[in-house]
Amino acid sequence: MCALYVGIMSGTSLDGIDIALSRFNPDQQQAECLDAICLVIPNELKQQLLSLCASADDELVRAGQAGNHWATLAAAGVNQLLQRNQLNAAAIRAIGSHGQTVRHHPELGFSLQIGAPALLAELTNINVISDFRSRDLAAGGEGAPLVPAFHAWLLSDPQRTRTLINIGGFANLTIMRPGKPPAGFDSGPGNALMDAWIQQHQGLAYDDAGQWARQGSVVPELLQQLLADPYFARRGPKSTGREYFNPRWLDQQLSRYGSSIPAADVQATLLALTAHSIADSVRLTASDSAAVYLCGGGARNTLLLEQLDQLLPEQQVATTQALGADPDWMEAMAFAWLAWRFDERLAGNLPSVTGARGERVLGALYPA
Repeated sequence: MCALYVGIMSGTSLDGIDIALSRFNPDQQQAECLDAICLVIPNELKQQLLSLCASADDELVRAGQAGNHWATLAAAGVNQLLQRNQLNAAAIRAIGSHGQTVRHHPELGFSLQIGAPALLAELTNINVISDFRSRDLAAGGEGAPLVPAFHAWLLSDPQRTRTLINIGGFANLTIMRPGKPPAGFDSGPGNALMDAWIQQHQGLAYDDAGQWARQGSVVPELLQQLLADPYFARRGPKSTGREYFNPRWLDQQLSRYGSSIPAADVQATLLALTAHSIADSVRLTASDSAAVYLCGGGARNTLLLEQLDQLLPEQQVATTQALGADPDWMEAMAFAWLAWRFDERLAGNLPSVTGARGERVLGALYPA
């Protein structure tokens, strides 16, 4: 039986809220994205969400208001998606809503996503499954990354090793070997530092296809300094976010140079940091993979793909489109899939990825 779910993902890049209408056929182990939209996050809400990633006054009230704002926007997107597909709320078994991460501290045992799931259920009249990370954290895991479980379910190859790399604000790897539990972890920054830098210096939300980075030159000394951060030397399971890699971290790294490095050269070096940290992770943990498949917003950065192709000459580098999976909607589909797993009382985490003590059913239900 094929079931319809809606998945909502708002990632660390904060470029938009992805909403995917998904159909799952568990008998054939197939997933299909029937339709999807990306809602631009209004600048006011984006700034509210960014401000919640660091300590400041009146955080609880601001988090509550931002969560309601996020849910109202997401609900409008869900209703729009259903309307254009001539579906009513009763046709959807559940919404899987990731919400928006504002703090991720697995070392302290918690990860906080806001997004007012009860309000989302009220505004859509559809069951909402949310809060996917806390059960894994309670079992001693990192609570992230969660999408490798969906990658492995959908795209494993019984004959050969495959590596998937999701590049959003941060980058995570999924290594799928025949007959073995999948491995995975956050390799480090994806788009987050590049987005922050171009916003500061060009007033743009992101570096389209890496055009600005292409105008600059990589600063080898700075690149080696950035790669020397202890995070990159850690083995998985590991996860990270804006709590660690953020503009303050970058300013500290740049402090020894004053203003001697042109802004475009910093951008080029940040792109190289993303490429090298991903490639280093592949060489260290997935050298037996014949191909590397990319998804997420970073898969649209042609300069990043070119650098990964150069850094990984032993692997074919392509997007998940080559496997029949749209790279733009993989994460939103993953949270629709996690909602289906919850409904079926099936585990949604991979202990081999998150480090949890065992498999757990993830999520909490907010009935319509």
